[in-house]
Amino acid sequence: MESKLSRKLVHIGTGPIFVVCWLLFPNDFASRYLAALVPLAITGQFLLIGTGILKDEAKVKALSRTGDRREILYGPLFYGIIFVILTIGYWYDSPIGITALMVLCGGDGLADILGRKFGRLSLHWSPGKTWAGVFGMFVGSWTLTAMILLIFTNQGIFSQPLSTYLLPITMISLASTVVESLPLKEIDNITITAAAVILGYLLY
Repeated sequence: MESKLSRKLVHIGTGPIFVVCWLLFPNDFASRYLAALVPLAITGQFLLIGTGILKDEAKVKALSRTGDRREILYGPLFYGIIFVILTIGYWYDSPIGITALMVLCGGDGLADILGRKFGRLSLHWSPGKTWAGVFGMFVGSWTLTAMILLIFTNQGIFSQPLSTYLLPITMISLASTVVESLPLKEIDNITITAAAVILGYLLY
């Protein structure tokens, strides 16, 4: 599989699987910290590989765009740190953390895949990005967030039905799509997540 595609499939798939596994934990004080150990361990591995302390060419190929291990110290490392922070900070006390993670995983990941596959028309304000990518960002964000919140509402974690979350999900997905379209390299994982969290406070 081409490395750019494999990198984004990992980007998309990791979040939903991880968040659904939160349901395996009892809702007590220690659970969020125990769950956060998983992305923390993976992030530590990213750090070791990116700095060259640990040799793993297969992961370098899967996680970097050009095969340069140092790329892992940007997007993938930020990705892992965000997982740790949102898991500890929000857990399932609030849909804010889940929404931000799903926007980061589904939206940003699908934007890159569709942009590379179908991107013909570039954005005027961001020539490196396309309208196909914009579409992918919105659809991926909205779909993955709605899917995971549906699971959590059906499990009784959130008391409100999914319908009450649809408007906030839509607005957060739109705003995150705008942020993702900006010509910001290497830090888009941070800016997208920040936008989703801030709007989550305002809308949920």
